[in-house]
Amino acid sequence: MKFTATQIAELLEGEIVGNPAIEVSRLSKIEEGTEGSLTFLSNEKYSPYIYTTEASIAIVNASFEPTKEISATLIKVADAYQSFTKLLTFYNEVKNNKVGKEDPHFVSDSASLGINLYVGAFSYIGENVKIGDDVKIYPNCYIGDNVVIGEGTTLFSGVKVYSECVIGKQCKIHAGAVIGADGFGFAPGEDGSYTAVPQIGNVVIEDHVDIGANTTIDRATLGSTIIKKGVKLDNLIQIAHNVEIDEHTVIAAQTGIAGSTKVGKFVKMGGQAALSGHIKIGDHVVISGKTGVRKNVKDNDIVIGFPAFNIQKWNRSSAIFRNLPEYVDKIKELEKEIKALKEK
Repeated sequence: MKFTATQIAELLEGEIVGNPAIEVSRLSKIEEGTEGSLTFLSNEKYSPYIYTTEASIAIVNASFEPTKEISATLIKVADAYQSFTKLLTFYNEVKNNKVGKEDPHFVSDSASLGINLYVGAFSYIGENVKIGDDVKIYPNCYIGDNVVIGEGTTLFSGVKVYSECVIGKQCKIHAGAVIGADGFGFAPGEDGSYTAVPQIGNVVIEDHVDIGANTTIDRATLGSTIIKKGVKLDNLIQIAHNVEIDEHTVIAAQTGIAGSTKVGKFVKMGGQAALSGHIKIGDHVVISGKTGVRKNVKDNDIVIGFPAFNIQKWNRSSAIFRNLPEYVDKIKELEKEIKALKEK
């Protein structure tokens, strides 16, 4: 699919400097730009590449003034980075705007399907499922009985949604994610064996949630595991049963959250963080990568380490730890001096 500079400038409300009829069909990094591609410049560090790139069109900030000749047609906008992001979103929507049903697939007679639906090959849609308009279900997806999926949501290949789960509008769930598998609940017996506790709750995912590849969100024992609107989950995350994650929290890859923990709004978690069960994380908290959180964290705190503690204390402790060899040497010297004084 090709776009002219004029079409792109209209979408971004930008000003064209150069050939308005020039066409592009792909996107590129500015340092790797080739003829027929579109790129952008927002970081001054990459400014030298604007004069050497072979890209046909470059999006730049309105304040940019070239110091020598540029071969690319420029589109000047208020914020090049935001405009390029907007363009990427538009390009992705066009690219993924599939409709229709591919064979073979299975849709239960009791399922209710919206318009402009895409169902990829080998997908399964169970009984009493309700799917909104403009939903995209890529090949090899499984949607269990009584699931609800809101309009504009996309399930990429291999997503599994167990029965009774609810997914909101405009969500993206990437390949291999599993929504609603049993929570890890087992009752210990006197002989040391374990008996599975039935997990009869569900998972509720609100609007505008992104879930990365191979992330798993377990169903509740009772009630719901809840992911609220605007939450962004990276790949390979484990969310246990009855966890609640509040609005606009972002969590990086390989993080694990144990059962019944409640995470506040606008929280940021680094990769490989680990949260114990039955604790509460306040709003606007930052949890650094590889941090182990074993107790409640108050609003606006920044924590690091295992067990987790406040980052200012961590920094002071790290400074002491780095100097431990010198401290040990000083202690040995003091011990020698004390010994000598005692001998006198």
